[in-house]
Amino acid sequence: MHIAIFNQHHHNPDCPSTCRHYTFLEYLAKRHKVSLVTSSAWKQLRITDRYKWVPDGVDLYEQEVPYSNKMGVRRRLVSYGGFAAYSLAKGLSIPKPDVVWGVSTPLSTPWMAARVAKMRGIPWVFEVQDLWPSFPIEMGAVKKEWLKRRLFRLEKNLYQNASHIITLSPDMEEYVVRQGIARDKVSTILNGTDLEMADAATPERVAALRKQYQLQGKQVVLYAGTFGRANDIPTIMQAAEAMANQQDIVFVLAGGGYYDNELRKLSLRLPNLVLMPPQPRPDVFTLFKLADLALITFNDLPVLASNSPAKLYDSLACGVPVLVTNPGWTKTFVEQHNCGWYSPASQPELLAKKIKEIMADREKRRQAGANGQSIARQLFDRQQLAAQVEQVLLQVTGKV
Repeated sequence: MHIAIFNQHHHNPDCPSTCRHYTFLEYLAKRHKVSLVTSSAWKQLRITDRYKWVPDGVDLYEQEVPYSNKMGVRRRLVSYGGFAAYSLAKGLSIPKPDVVWGVSTPLSTPWMAARVAKMRGIPWVFEVQDLWPSFPIEMGAVKKEWLKRRLFRLEKNLYQNASHIITLSPDMEEYVVRQGIARDKVSTILNGTDLEMADAATPERVAALRKQYQLQGKQVVLYAGTFGRANDIPTIMQAAEAMANQQDIVFVLAGGGYYDNELRKLSLRLPNLVLMPPQPRPDVFTLFKLADLALITFNDLPVLASNSPAKLYDSLACGVPVLVTNPGWTKTFVEQHNCGWYSPASQPELLAKKIKEIMADREKRRQAGANGQSIARQLFDRQQLAAQVEQVLLQVTGKV
């Protein structure tokens, strides 16, 4: 089978990102012909040079389309439009695929994938990584009512038009079904994690990292990811400040984004706040194994309660319990499996209180970490998830 995947945000394990599709492409390219249509924007974010930009066997069609999380709305729209135009032309000129796989975000990518599929008379699969346009609308990026209505119509049309839909969480699946889409047309395939990389994070590497940042004898509360406007970073900052006198507990924040400058200034004042730069994918697991507790924080918005944060899977795979602020499926999941706790978003006093309670009970943390690691082995292995994606693609092409 020839699979054409359209994904504006391709990256590899040298980048500070989740690498879900890199793992999937590597798996699929051993069994099928795979063409990737993407942009080169993430290349500038490579921290190391350990990996090929695309896995062996993947045919790369790449366009230089600038993109950054720090871009404003207008520049992002230019980026989205530029990639969509390139992808449409490329999708019509490459050897005819058996199936098209369109990855959001943004919504313009699956829209273009749908056009290519229609014009070439082949099925297409819509992978919903974030709920668009709900996310930019709830974040305040789209203000005009007529544009909101038009975007929601486009979203629903894409759901109806797709041969199959892949979502990354149970809450996303429920959202799609509420749009009038048949449940058997939707499959939840979790974000997952790379268990081999987690296993490769040795105690020696953890000890070296602990020594490098002078964390010997400290309990570590970790936030690893984007310092973005959706990530409730001010609440973490205020909780750290409230716990500044508790010298045995250190907040370690690794990443970058919107709150870089504020965090840098705060770290100069607080002895219990340590900042680390973004890490390439393999090193993320050493970072998680350094931690006693991982924070999975987001703003209190309905759309964010449905998301599927990579740091959740990475942390649990490393045997580290989590504290989540989403009231959606992640809260239900960690409570059901006894692998973490919940504290409401935007309430730093409650967050600080909960962290103190958790850090005071070593045995409860140990058991929660063991529970999380066990469930990660059962449900989060990306090799198994890649096989699920393969089955979806085979089904829509009628090859099973």
